[in-house]
Amino acid sequence: MSTRRNFLKAVPAVGAALTASCTDPSQAASNSLNSPAHAPPSTLVRPVVISTWNHGKAANTAAWQVLSENGNALDAAEAGVRVTEADPNGRSVGIGGRPDRDGNVTLDACIMNSDGDCGSVAYLQEILHPITVARQVMEKTPHVMLVGKGAQEFAIAQGHEKVNLLTEESKKEWEEWLASERRQKPKINVENHDTIGLLTLDNQGNLAGACTTSGAAYKYAGRVGDSPIIGAGLYLDNDVGGATATGWGEAVIRACGCFLVVELMRQGHSPQEACELAVERVVAKNPDWKDIQVGFIALGKDGRHGSFCIAPGFEYALWSEQVENGLFASGSKLEG
Repeated sequence: MSTRRNFLKAVPAVGAALTASCTDPSQAASNSLNSPAHAPPSTLVRPVVISTWNHGKAANTAAWQVLSENGNALDAAEAGVRVTEADPNGRSVGIGGRPDRDGNVTLDACIMNSDGDCGSVAYLQEILHPITVARQVMEKTPHVMLVGKGAQEFAIAQGHEKVNLLTEESKKEWEEWLASERRQKPKINVENHDTIGLLTLDNQGNLAGACTTSGAAYKYAGRVGDSPIIGAGLYLDNDVGGATATGWGEAVIRACGCFLVVELMRQGHSPQEACELAVERVVAKNPDWKDIQVGFIALGKDGRHGSFCIAPGFEYALWSEQVENGLFASGSKLEG
């Protein structure tokens, strides 16, 4: 039996009807991007690391170290997001993440390599590095996803130790939330830095990606968002490119967001256009779109990148030979 599960090596192209309700990309707010000009299609840019939010800069540094030593994209992606998972000052990834409404920090993560192999964990507790467990699911089991107690038992069997993920700061915030009986979901934007998704392109032209989070603050126990779901929070095709998402996971799931971005790139759209069109699809599937945030980043096989979101405030970090770990504001629909 193969020890890895391959996810959709080949799929039909999405039909024209998929984007019929989307706006013309030329009318979107791409001109509000503060990023460097995208490389023309004929230019190959390698290696590249792109990740979500300001906390992506530290992750990029670790990933770039791997790539700069001619390491592979998968090792770089895992090394990058492990930095964020281990940062107790983060409130939405790994240790220090905000708990669910019962006070438990639960973690979701997935990883994908250039062959289309993937692994995932969801509702994982007391394990510092869910992204590494996700990779072990990919490489050491015939499955794609493990969840809950089973995921924790598997992690321990692989040598991971139990740790307390609820820091005093996050515990205090949770207790204040309980005392005030607040039941609204917190903003998922710069006010509450969300999921880290990271995409890598190595010197050999291979892509990989990783996505990891502690999910929405004070969620119902058992809730799982888009981050560990291949095709929603992360997807890549080594012949085309990759994408990862951040924001309100339920909205991303409804649109199969990252699969959509990659399929649009397969049809010939640039990474930037694909992100814009995918945001339009999310808007079409979510009547409350003005009250949520969803953002995508994408990385093409040639090293071009793109980013777009619903509401202002989403940032992404980029490192290539042309850009040394810059932080940029994404264009947004609400600005357009």
